[in-house]
Amino acid sequence: MDQPHACRTADVLKSRKSASGFTLIELLVVLAILTLLAGLVGPRVLNQLGGAKSKTAAVQIADLDKSLELFKLDVGRYPTTEEGLEALVKRPGSTNGWTGPYLKGGVPSDPWGHPYRYANPGPNGGIEILSLGADGAPGGDGESADIRNAQ
Repeated sequence: MDQPHACRTADVLKSRKSASGFTLIELLVVLAILTLLAGLVGPRVLNQLGGAKSKTAAVQIADLDKSLELFKLDVGRYPTTEEGLEALVKRPGSTNGWTGPYLKGGVPSDPWGHPYRYANPGPNGGIEILSLGADGAPGGDGESADIRNAQ
């Protein structure tokens, strides 16, 4: 009686051993599915990250614009092109009425690490705050497009 029981145990262990784990085909199918998912989802995620930088630049430009308005309320004018955005952090020359700094932490760089450009008067007559986008050059499309204030 001991013998048949030992044979059955050995057969059960053998069948469990062959049933455990994955076959090469199963692993390849799972790998193919993961590759397809990465191919479909990856570019969309990267596009969202890129769009976030453009949105961040637009928000920073709006904040700079508001800080320039506060400067104008106190001083009676916008900073000159020569004074630039640094006038929001350090009193320019002998300016009367300056109660800054109007920005905490200094003048930010755009999300791509380039300084914002400031002009007074800008091309449309008002002030202009400009980020040249990812490429740091005028013009461009997508992430390389210029971002400016509404004035």
